[in-house]
Amino acid sequence: MTLTSGRFISHEYDRMIVRFSMHDGTREIPCAVSTSAMDDLERGPQVKPEQREAQFTRLRDRIEARAASKYRATEFEGTPPGIVLRGIDFRP
Repeated sequence: MTLTSGRFISHEYDRMIVRFSMHDGTREIPCAVSTSAMDDLERGPQVKPEQREAQFTRLRDRIEARAASKYRATEFEGTPPGIVLRGIDFRP
């Protein structure tokens, strides 16, 4: 159960999330991270919607590491089941 990087899917302004995927072998795992969690990770002002993909890219290693932890713990949500990351997931 080792996850590898997938793809950036989209920034959903209405839901305030960034959707991305990761892979477990050939299986694609849907994932999302809240934009507020990304802003908290950067400890700066909220970025503009058109800057979310670049922000995700800067934070990708940290986001994917936490997604992998939740995957190993089988903390899935939604339909289809996926990984959802919020600010609380990045707190020590």
